[in-house]
Amino acid sequence: MGFAVLKRSVSIAGHRTSISLEEPFWEGLREIAEREKISVQALIGRIDAERGEQNLSSAIRVFVLNDLRGRLVSDADQRIGGAP
Repeated sequence: MGFAVLKRSVSIAGHRTSISLEEPFWEGLREIAEREKISVQALIGRIDAERGEQNLSSAIRVFVLNDLRGRLVSDADQRIGGAP
């Protein structure tokens, strides 16, 4: 099960950079940005500002994974709390 790595160019803090991510991570970023009503570029800028010394592509992957985990836990809590 392989996914193609897609390279995209974005502007962060006034400079252009290229980011290489697998398509599912680009999709996850788009979904998160839509949910938060911001652009993908703005979301990447926020991740960049908070990543410390971590590689940007890795930071994005971890961000998307943590978002998914958080939603899964929230959904499970709602099901448990909503059960009779």
